[in-house]
Amino acid sequence: MKKWMVLMAASMLLVTSACSGGGNGGNGGNASPAASSETGNTEAPGNDEVGAAEEEFAPEPGASLVIWDANNQKAFLEEMGKAFEAEYGVPVKFEEVGNTDQVSKLMTDGPAGLAADVLLFPHDHLGNAATAGLLLPNTVFEDEVVAENVENAVKAVSYDGILYGYPRSVETYALIYNKDLIAEAPETFDDVFAFAETFNDPSQHKYAFAWELQQFYYNFAFLASQGGYMFGDDNTNSADIGLNNDGAVAGAKFLQEIKQKLLPLNTGDIDFDIKKGLFLEGSLALDINGPWAIADYKAAGLNFGVAPLPKVAGNPMTSFSGVQAYYVNANSKYPQAAQLLARFLSTKEAQMKNFQQNSLIPANKEAANDPAVSNDEVTKGFLAQFENSTPMPSIPEMGSVWNPITSAISEIWNDGKDAKTALDNAVSQIKDSIGAN
Repeated sequence: MKKWMVLMAASMLLVTSACSGGGNGGNGGNASPAASSETGNTEAPGNDEVGAAEEEFAPEPGASLVIWDANNQKAFLEEMGKAFEAEYGVPVKFEEVGNTDQVSKLMTDGPAGLAADVLLFPHDHLGNAATAGLLLPNTVFEDEVVAENVENAVKAVSYDGILYGYPRSVETYALIYNKDLIAEAPETFDDVFAFAETFNDPSQHKYAFAWELQQFYYNFAFLASQGGYMFGDDNTNSADIGLNNDGAVAGAKFLQEIKQKLLPLNTGDIDFDIKKGLFLEGSLALDINGPWAIADYKAAGLNFGVAPLPKVAGNPMTSFSGVQAYYVNANSKYPQAAQLLARFLSTKEAQMKNFQQNSLIPANKEAANDPAVSNDEVTKGFLAQFENSTPMPSIPEMGSVWNPITSAISEIWNDGKDAKTALDNAVSQIKDSIGAN
């Protein structure tokens, strides 16, 4: 794990060489209209980067493609789809499917010929898809992808030594704060608690601090900040689960303290949209969120900043980090056209356009070093947290973790259940599920 994190940090120093570094989604989204126009494309992104292989590698006659992605990518992908059709004569249809739902949907729809040709999902879902033989290895554009993208991104979208993905962006979550409500980001949770004494008013739906309580993706940071971990041996040893060790238990107990002092809500009471609404209306001062939220906050004209998560008991909070990438359905009717589209959407120019439109921090090294990215204050905030992040495991056993640990956190938070008991039960369920698969 440490080696992998060092590789990630070293790679991201490429980003920080100008002033910060290129990251993925959300943070970098503070590129100004002027900066966007200077680095933006008026031509179809990717035309110059498909490379020599393009001359021999062409779409199948009569090809048409479908791509799955979240709704916040619809405008970008529809624009890019038109550019791809103009370049290759292949129409592209966007279908909204949540990123974390795609692999499970691919399991049934892929072999049936009903799935999209190109998908976009986080790297931690790669293991299940790859071991099931549902993805086409990225061999045609392997050399270009390896050369152009930061090493951590390439490693993340590879499985068992095989490159599958076409990296789009790197990401982690951090603290987003409303500067009109709190001038400086709190460095510790003691600072958060002190601020809450003058700001919190739950009866008026006014909160100092919040996140998506039902998402273990965020809750992991509280367990990990005091010594909890997912799997041992750099997240490859599923027999070693650290979600119920002493550090994880201390983190779970701290969650109960946060509920008492900051968020007297149940886990189901606040989701992404509710929290976004609170932040936009000034009823929430501090938000744990990722690069994907930045475009909406910018569009609303909010005066906000991004900073590392507050320290817990003197320890930096360890967030999950990830790599978002395009993948090609192994059962696509038009595999050559699909590979060309995945490449087209993941070139330097395409990643820059996605940064400008949606604040996604590029995985491409040259794009990450572009002044529009590297000089961006929001990007630098996310990258500061990135240094304290750990990559989500991509082994298939990760799929056994989410439901049991989410239920345990819900019991701890909503019902006040003993933290050790709830986490022990969750780990027992995880081990049983792994053993049954």
